[in-house]
Amino acid sequence: MDKLIINGGNRLKGEVTVSGSKNASLPICIAAILAEGISSITNVPRLRDINTTAKLLQSLGAVVERHENSMRIDASTINTVEATYDLVKTMRASVLVLGPLLARFGRSRVSLPGGCAIGARPIDQHLKGLKALGAEIRLEHGYVEATAKKGLKGARVNFDVSTVGGTEHLMMAAALAKGVTVLENAAREPEIADLAEYLNRMGARIEGAGTDTIRIHGVAELSPAGYEVMPDRIEAGTFICAAAITGGDVKIKGMKLEHLDALSFKLMDAGVEITNRNGVVRVKGPKRPNAINIKTRPYPGFPTDMQAQFMALMCIADGASVISENIFENRFMHVSELQRFGADITIEGNSATIKGVKKLSGAPVMATDLRASASLVLAGLAAEGTTEIQRIYHLDRGYEQIESKLAALGADIKRVSEL
Repeated sequence: MDKLIINGGNRLKGEVTVSGSKNASLPICIAAILAEGISSITNVPRLRDINTTAKLLQSLGAVVERHENSMRIDASTINTVEATYDLVKTMRASVLVLGPLLARFGRSRVSLPGGCAIGARPIDQHLKGLKALGAEIRLEHGYVEATAKKGLKGARVNFDVSTVGGTEHLMMAAALAKGVTVLENAAREPEIADLAEYLNRMGARIEGAGTDTIRIHGVAELSPAGYEVMPDRIEAGTFICAAAITGGDVKIKGMKLEHLDALSFKLMDAGVEITNRNGVVRVKGPKRPNAINIKTRPYPGFPTDMQAQFMALMCIADGASVISENIFENRFMHVSELQRFGADITIEGNSATIKGVKKLSGAPVMATDLRASASLVLAGLAAEGTTEIQRIYHLDRGYEQIESKLAALGADIKRVSEL
């Protein structure tokens, strides 16, 4: 099992390029199921979750070829509509194959995904939407069995809560439904707009993606298409925080700053300089950041996926800050590990109070989930002494070669394999 060794205290300087978005790549690659033929997806990051997606598609009979950051998917060879527990349990997004298989083949059988380390994320809104489109749903022996013998039909779906996965799922299924589907209280994340753009490239007719009302005019069939995935806004945000926490001066290429407005405004309030010229974002960290309060919200609010990284920055801020987590329960598991660096953090309910300290001290720590692992890397970069981070397979789910990118910016960081 690999671990990271970080000798902290180096000020990050230089240029870094953001990889393609994990959260956009997953549904886009799954959407290739909807068309018979070969789709070519580029700017796909090389990550554990992408590897799992490839295995999932192959288990359905699709032919998948990987080369560097591209994925070639031939969905004409799909020969089963069942996604088994062994694959779905390793990645929650696997459940998104349910709707596309149902829309194209009239039936599908997919294992229930269960919970995860950062809290339960039920698929009730996904199933509610599929039922509204005319699907018959049965839950048996840990599997969802869906059938639509006469095909799916357009309908009005009002989500009880904003759900990214549910919005993506229904958008894909409704693309091949008869008539018009309207998704209300839809999630607005940029990754949803990216999926809609890909589906439209395939011949779908989707309007309003990126707003809370999405209209899908169903079509009889879709065609395979080529597509370049959007940059990863969470990786970009993590590099911004890395520059900030080290008092660095970093230029970030290939990102879209407008996707991170809520984060960048808070960071600028904290004293971080952020400028955007000709598509290159330059970040200059302060000697010591100001303490700033945040509350996580659905997009365009402050992203829950940046909460842990922002907390790491607040650990060395001047003053006390309060971070409220309003999206997931159990998403403060990184707190006990940050405390091992000497951070002063107390938790009450869904809020954490962070009293900034002048310096952190390197320590042996353990990652608990993807974004928590990123916060430990940031703390290690800023801390005096050596930090050892165990269980970095969490980090590999969402960051492509992060240690190489940070090392190129001047960080003293290396990956070590343990037997």
